[in-house]
Amino acid sequence: MVVFSSLVVFSVVSTAFSAPVLRALPTPVSVATAKTYLAALTVAVDSNVPAYSRDLFKTWDIISGTCDTRETVLKRDGTNVVTSTACAATSGNWVSPYDGVATTLASDLDIDHVVPLKEAWVSGARDWTDAQRESFANDLTRPQLVAVTDNLNESKGDPDVTGFVPPLASYVCTYIRAWITVKHFYDLTIDSAEKTALTKYINAC
Repeated sequence: MVVFSSLVVFSVVSTAFSAPVLRALPTPVSVATAKTYLAALTVAVDSNVPAYSRDLFKTWDIISGTCDTRETVLKRDGTNVVTSTACAATSGNWVSPYDGVATTLASDLDIDHVVPLKEAWVSGARDWTDAQRESFANDLTRPQLVAVTDNLNESKGDPDVTGFVPPLASYVCTYIRAWITVKHFYDLTIDSAEKTALTKYINAC
């Protein structure tokens, strides 16, 4: 049985960097642990019965005060982030870890689900309760939510690792470890092609 932990609020301390830097994100497991987790994942054929709907995964939750999940991730992943009284990020510095692109505009960023919501659905989340799916979609504890360049996130869509890994080669290993971390924690299945790809990537880390 999967245990769904309560959401954790991350505090942000402004630092005096003159250039955008990458903030610490929730850390995926080590390569060695990822290999162990990968071996333990159940291999099964994906199923979209009943059919996936984005509305089955509620986002974004209020995390603290007026700050929702998106705003919390933007503050966590940026530096010198200034927010309005409504918690909207009005300025700051961000670097998208998927492609290394820097921006000072929060509107340039999407919050990516590392394991996409539809991918979660077809690999087990279709059997969860609404509350469990909401917890997954707003998970700040696992390395599941990342602020990334919006057009890159849109082009990613909802494939598994056979269809998308970050274009920044230096981040691929982190992404693969994060993917395995999330799938293992939530006891999601992997299909055979996904396992082959994950094995290839993790062995190259």
